[in-house]
Amino acid sequence: MSSFWHWYICAIALGSIFGCAYILHRTRNMPAPADPEETTGHTFDGIEEYNKPLPLWWLWKFYASIVFALIYLALYPGLGTWEGLLKWTSVGELEEDQAAAAKKYDPIFAKFAAMSVEQLNQDPKAVAMGRRLFGNNCALCHGTDARGGHGFPDLTDSDWLYGGDFETIKTTLHKGRSGQMPAWSRVLKNEQITGLVNYVLKISGNEHDAGMAAAGEAIFQQRCTVCHGKDARGGYDFGAPNLTDNIWLYRQRGNKLADDLYFTLRNGRSGEMPSWDTILGDDKIHILSAYVYGLSRQ
Repeated sequence: MSSFWHWYICAIALGSIFGCAYILHRTRNMPAPADPEETTGHTFDGIEEYNKPLPLWWLWKFYASIVFALIYLALYPGLGTWEGLLKWTSVGELEEDQAAAAKKYDPIFAKFAAMSVEQLNQDPKAVAMGRRLFGNNCALCHGTDARGGHGFPDLTDSDWLYGGDFETIKTTLHKGRSGQMPAWSRVLKNEQITGLVNYVLKISGNEHDAGMAAAGEAIFQQRCTVCHGKDARGGYDFGAPNLTDNIWLYRQRGNKLADDLYFTLRNGRSGEMPSWDTILGDDKIHILSAYVYGLSRQ
């Protein structure tokens, strides 16, 4: 990177400080006016400003602040790429805090990580710890009640895209998941998409057009069974949802189900579950997995 910005920042920072020092120096011995009631002529809201020099105690406080600023910039980073004599960084302070927290709490997490999922779900302290981990890391997407929302699955029911057993949940948290539903607007005609929508409405127990559904079934068997299966019950291998129940990941509240299905087929969907491996680590993921596992079995 060019050194221009380093010197640019230094010039602004030091120029401002020394500029203030120069102004103070020039005004420190300003003679008092002959008339103690003389004003500068500046008036605001009926209040006039006296033409008098700064009190000495106030002047020296300004000088002290200038000295403090110079000492601070010498010790800490603030002048471009200058690291400061103390070599302090926010990253270093964070790492120190994390190391101190790890020394204090890692033995506690390790204790619970050695327990089975059944033991964890029966231990009130472990459940409380799992709830806090969920609230701090997962609630933003899945909600504080874990019931999810538009595009985020409900973790309290028995409907799972990739499987809801304990080990699969751990794998999901460790590695993350990436789901993709392709867009069909450039492949299928509008009437074909309409047929598919009505077929999905039929097999999920919703109101539909029987004739269109019959036409859509043939298209479904040609285009959709690779992921969703011939029985449309989905599969864990691809994370394809079961289309025969009435649970929908992208059901927009207030919308007709048919409208959401049209949008999905025409535009596709993509979902991303991040990996928590490097963020939480094995022990915390073990506890959190047990908590999520227990949510659908309460």
